[in-house]
Amino acid sequence: MNAPAPRKRMLGEALLEKGVVNQDQLRIALKEQKRQNLPLGKILVKLGFVTEAVMRDVLGENIGQESVALSTVIADADAIRLIPKDMARRYKLVPLNLDKEHAQLTVAMADTFNVVALDQLSAFLSNAVQIKPLLASEADIETAIDHFYGFDLSIDGIINEIETGQVDYSSLQAVNNEYSQPIVRLVDSLLADAVKRGASDIHFEPEQGFLRVRYRIDGVLRQVRTLHQSYWSGICVRLKVMAGLNIAETRAPQDGRISLTLLGRPIDFRVASQPTTHGENIVLRVLDRQKGIVPLDKLGLTEDMLQLLKLLMARPEGIILVTGPTGSGKTTTLYSMLNHVNDEEVNIMTLEDPVEYPMQLIRQSSVNEAAKMDFANGIRSMMRQDPDVILVGEIRDEQTAEMAFRAAMTGHQVFSTLHSNSALGAFPRLLDIGVKPDVMEGNIIGIVAQRLARRLCVKCREEYAPSDLERHILGLTGPELASVKLHRAKGCEHCEHRGYKGRLALLEVLRIDGEFDELIARRATKRELEAHAIKHGFKTLADDGIRFILNGTTSLDEVSRVVDLTARIQ
Repeated sequence: MNAPAPRKRMLGEALLEKGVVNQDQLRIALKEQKRQNLPLGKILVKLGFVTEAVMRDVLGENIGQESVALSTVIADADAIRLIPKDMARRYKLVPLNLDKEHAQLTVAMADTFNVVALDQLSAFLSNAVQIKPLLASEADIETAIDHFYGFDLSIDGIINEIETGQVDYSSLQAVNNEYSQPIVRLVDSLLADAVKRGASDIHFEPEQGFLRVRYRIDGVLRQVRTLHQSYWSGICVRLKVMAGLNIAETRAPQDGRISLTLLGRPIDFRVASQPTTHGENIVLRVLDRQKGIVPLDKLGLTEDMLQLLKLLMARPEGIILVTGPTGSGKTTTLYSMLNHVNDEEVNIMTLEDPVEYPMQLIRQSSVNEAAKMDFANGIRSMMRQDPDVILVGEIRDEQTAEMAFRAAMTGHQVFSTLHSNSALGAFPRLLDIGVKPDVMEGNIIGIVAQRLARRLCVKCREEYAPSDLERHILGLTGPELASVKLHRAKGCEHCEHRGYKGRLALLEVLRIDGEFDELIARRATKRELEAHAIKHGFKTLADDGIRFILNGTTSLDEVSRVVDLTARIQ
């Protein structure tokens, strides 16, 4: 027999339960509701008992509908062009994002259950796209319509506007009517464009007479715009205001954070400014929560490697290290591992620099030098919080390493990252930091090393017969492998003529057993460690890369760009 559906709470009950209003305020609002015949939410806002933002969130949660704060939203110019202004005003809606790949239009609405508005919208679009409604307050929608429909939102249009007009620098810090200033819209449009194209970083680089704007897409920097040098002072001020940085300070590096709603979802940017000879260089790291946490079985591991990694995580105490250079996806892998062990029965605590992706149930802390909360002091403090699992953002010095290993020795499971070239390269790196071999022995559970390689575009990849040297590198020596074909990049409109679209992780998982511990304790050479690991089934990054080359996912050129294959030429 089916269980009865849970009863939907009344709005008043939900507000009382959350402590947003008290009984007296609710009683007054209900009396006014009868007199004015208006929705309870509107009455509460009108009386000043709750704000529009709080009411939107509670309403959204109560009816099981996603909500959005339009004050931090950057709208997609393509989506705005799709719906006329009079229609948006009539049905109290704002188009936020057009996902052409999945034919989906994200729309902010004051009433997400307005069937007439949704039907009219679908009919206007000839049912060509699926409508995804998000709940927003009516006042925010009115303001957003004035902002987004009043001005040009395309990058080329805004640049043309700047070239023919004057920039009012004082208005860059204004809160109201900031969309009248083209520099504000230019920055917003560049951020939206970067996220839409899947960039992981945005570089603003001033040169002698111009400003270069580059995106890092699929691990490779790509120049997208060259703007006149005169734009930079305005763009720089705007970025600093958004990130909460000191606009008067131009000689010292600064760090900040921007939180926005882009493409209909929350996206954060980590902002770093650096003084250079031609002015301040600003780099934004894009932190997209949707891409940040990948399920463990979606990392692209072979079945054997996945089972081995799960086995390592099942160990109750010890350290698991994830190694690789900057931008190799170490944090994503660590979050995937944390997500796998995340449960209400387990107390997981993290110490990061800074917290990149908020996760439920996990206590996350940021390193704060001003509050004397560095990695070593942070771990010491977390040990008093009764943790089962500790994540340390990075082991970068002897003090942090000492505290991380001490946590592992006292019965905790510790996850951390380390900068080294390979899983086996972690041992000389730890020795270099100052960790003694007898401390490492018995405390390291396993090491994961990884790189990110670009995927070949499935629309245009080109098949070819490998040369003798390529066969030798790939180990294609048997006669039965004579007919094997490889693939290389070509380029088409789908991949912006790059030949590659998207990325994949190349991984190696090293399990530390008793014999390996003995080799560590007596400072065995890297050759001895490697021989022991391979004898027990260890697959290197090169082996994992070759697996993807042979199944046509990526090319030999791409794997050799991120992994050293020269050792296979004997």
